Amino acid sequence: MNRFNVETAVGIFLVAGFLSFSYLAVKLGGVQFFGGDTYPVQARFGSVSGLQTGAVVEIAGVRVGRVTGIHLNGEDYDAVVDLAIDRGVKLQLDSIASIRTAGIIGNRYVSIAPGGDEEYIGPGGKIEETESAINLEELISKYIFEKD
Repeated sequence: MNRFNVETAVGIFLVAGFLSFSYLAVKLGGVQFFGGDTYPVQARFGSVSGLQTGAVVEIAGVRVGRVTGIHLNGEDYDAVVDLAIDRGVKLQLDSIASIRTAGIIGNRYVSIAPGGDEEYIGPGGKIEETESAINLEELISKYIFEKD
């Protein structure tokens, strides 16, 4: 009987450990089941150099969503970025989306500057005004190789 109690305790401990590990993996991986509390918005950029799926979307330095996808528009060769915005956040029609860098050589993220319009972008809507990523290598090469 004593051996049965030890085996039961070890089994319960292993199941609890596996459930804890699974919970952490899902939370740290940013996986959401059943759609979550977000709505989709798209933005088109001329360049999204360095931006990755899963990147943060911020307004005034506060996380309000994440990048869920990046693909190329085959007609005009713009990059289309799919965003998942938290349901509690309303974006005005004249909001501006920009691709920024966290720190000097940090990760890229999408920064949204709210507009002043009284109408809001609905689920599946588009942010019309965008600012593309700044390519640091191009700026440096223009400065170095520019002839006066």
